[in-house]
Amino acid sequence: MHDRAYHDQCVDEERRHTTATTPIRNPRLALFALALGTFAIGTGEFGSNGIIQLFAADLDVSIPVATHAITAYAVGVMLGSPAIVLLAARINRRTLLLGLIVLFLLGNVLSALAPDIALLVVFRFVAGSVQGAFFGAGAVVAAYVYGPGKGGRAFATVMSGLTVAAVVGSPLSTFIGQHAGWRSLYWTVVGIGLLAGASLVAWLPRTEALRGRSIANELDALRRRGVWLMVAVAALGISSIFAVYTFIGPFVTDAAQRDASFVPIALAVFGVGMAVGNHIGGRVADRHDHSGLLWGYGGTLALLTLIGVAGANLAVLLPCLFGVGATMMAAIPTIQVRLTRLAPGAPTLKGALNLAALNLANALGAIGGAVTLDAGWGTLSTVWAGFVMTAAGLLLYVTTVARMQPAPVPNPAT
Repeated sequence: MHDRAYHDQCVDEERRHTTATTPIRNPRLALFALALGTFAIGTGEFGSNGIIQLFAADLDVSIPVATHAITAYAVGVMLGSPAIVLLAARINRRTLLLGLIVLFLLGNVLSALAPDIALLVVFRFVAGSVQGAFFGAGAVVAAYVYGPGKGGRAFATVMSGLTVAAVVGSPLSTFIGQHAGWRSLYWTVVGIGLLAGASLVAWLPRTEALRGRSIANELDALRRRGVWLMVAVAALGISSIFAVYTFIGPFVTDAAQRDASFVPIALAVFGVGMAVGNHIGGRVADRHDHSGLLWGYGGTLALLTLIGVAGANLAVLLPCLFGVGATMMAAIPTIQVRLTRLAPGAPTLKGALNLAALNLANALGAIGGAVTLDAGWGTLSTVWAGFVMTAAGLLLYVTTVARMQPAPVPNPAT
């Protein structure tokens, strides 16, 4: 999904550097450093969902209250991504990435030391504010490192760190948290972040070619009605993925009555579904305007119903977790392509808005699930909150955005 979110930015950066003659030393190591950074960020984000029961018990709060920490991270991305992109527009991308990794480390160190839920919420907000800007700056560097015609492939390599975090980092960090305490997850993330920071210092190119630029054209996206409608479609529709992912631990231990050792397995199954869906969704988005979103949202609604009715059976729950991850991720590339066509001249800010929408979905999913749990409707009731929001997103898309025409592509020379 992030490949699509930043594709235009990669292409734009390629245009800036087509005349570059200085060879890049160790381009693969530079890309590895960026991927390690996204792996660290993804592990911290996804891993927090897997230990929600642990820090809720340790900090003596209910699970609905504990979800505020998950929501705070998402809000940090929503507010921090566009703000940092705009404020740091003219800063060299290498310098920006190094500053962001320092802020990321600070947020996770403080999270590991948080004495109560209120401060944990604040510190997760700090950690989340880094994410969108890091991905955007990473897109710039990746496009420069690989050179003309290969920016998209380069950034796909960088974003592989996030996929690995979903499939491996989150289950592994949850396992560590279960056996060494929830704070150990954040110390593990700090360790990975330190490795990423050292790699960035050693292998990112030092060049004025990565200097910042004006953002006047980016702001044009904020005046387009279709952009905001598509952001709403994404935020509402994708929320169901987080109404499930955030509560996988309670699904396994409370609803299915299985040992907590099954939680990392369930997280891994969900992560594999996400990876499969993202791969399929990218191909569908290139060939069809609406099919990826319509079938993805529709398939997710069917699977949510199945979880809500029979999810207490682990034999039903695990395939459905894979299915929700796959169907929703299959829809996301179509969302990104549609947003690209609605604002083709604003790649950087558009990328930040994309990620902000996804994390607004994270917040909505966690909040919706917390509301149903507080109401006493049972552990699996969180999927019905996701069902309502995804259905609303699908309805909004069909009645508005699907009927809009793409915006004209601006002249690259301008």
